[in-house]
Amino acid sequence: MKNEDKYILGIETSCDETAAAIVKNGTEIVANVVASQIESHKRFGGVVPEIASRHHVEQITMVLEETFQKAGLTIDDMDAVTVTEGPGLVGALLIGVNTAKALAFAKNKPLVGVHHIAGHIYANRLFKEFTFPLLALVVSGGHTELIIMKEHGSYEVIGETRDDAAGEAYDKVARTLKLPYPGGPQIDKLSAEGETTIDFPRAWLEEGSFDFSFSGLKSSVINTLHNAEQRNETLRREDVAASFQASVVEVLTEKTYRAAKQFGVKQVLVAGGVAANKGLRAALESKFSIEDIDLVIPPLELCTDNAAMIAAAGTIAFEQGHRAEWDLNANPSLDLEKFGKRSKDS
Repeated sequence: MKNEDKYILGIETSCDETAAAIVKNGTEIVANVVASQIESHKRFGGVVPEIASRHHVEQITMVLEETFQKAGLTIDDMDAVTVTEGPGLVGALLIGVNTAKALAFAKNKPLVGVHHIAGHIYANRLFKEFTFPLLALVVSGGHTELIIMKEHGSYEVIGETRDDAAGEAYDKVARTLKLPYPGGPQIDKLSAEGETTIDFPRAWLEEGSFDFSFSGLKSSVINTLHNAEQRNETLRREDVAASFQASVVEVLTEKTYRAAKQFGVKQVLVAGGVAANKGLRAALESKFSIEDIDLVIPPLELCTDNAAMIAAAGTIAFEQGHRAEWDLNANPSLDLEKFGKRSKDS
């Protein structure tokens, strides 16, 4: 190996994916292994934290072994061990954090804690280099945020969800439509077969706000379905899905566009599980096609939880001097802006 190359191990266990990856110089994936738990949680209609934690315990060693095998490297070749410390399910996070601490301690490697959302943002850097200032739209099961970055490791949240995140709304509407878990991809697929025949509300909030609210939309969909059922009317699930998605996508796209113009960014990144949504990707591509703003949407496999994104974000934190102590703990409510400042100040 060349001395100037940095090989960073990433570990991710914030929810229901057990993942490990090795990234070279913050931009090149050497190995990326993800063990999914979808089949285990499907019968419950959502993630069961205790079951997720147990699966992480069972799978983390095998995932790490496969990662090193695919890379043709060992822990001795790593320059640092990075791990998601939050936010996420506390029990799930603890498995990854303690695994990372054990590896780092045993091999005397630097340990770096990473914010999960920073990871989603940096998944884009594995696909294309950042151009600052940039705007990141993060859309996942628990987060819907607009974040300005003026340099590496700097995060300014200019908009966030006031109630349900977009991903939560997708899952709840999917359950009402009796669609299997996970609901987001099911609605996306179904909406392609439907028409926007129902005028569901768009929550724009007060003028100039970049915050989001999807609770009212979710309630409107559920009430529409219940009222139709009481009147013995049949609504096409495809049309409900298409109408719901049209509302979500319009708000996300329009607010992202307004923020990009107001803050004069050079690049817009899309991140998080809902970034895999075909309707959202198409709408953003259409909206920004005539603008002199670089729109970056990562490949589907980098939208959902993975460890390569943690290693990519962790590389920046490592290069900026951030090091975690041996008392590193899971932090389910880790603040993104404070995480960025901590990395910069270390």
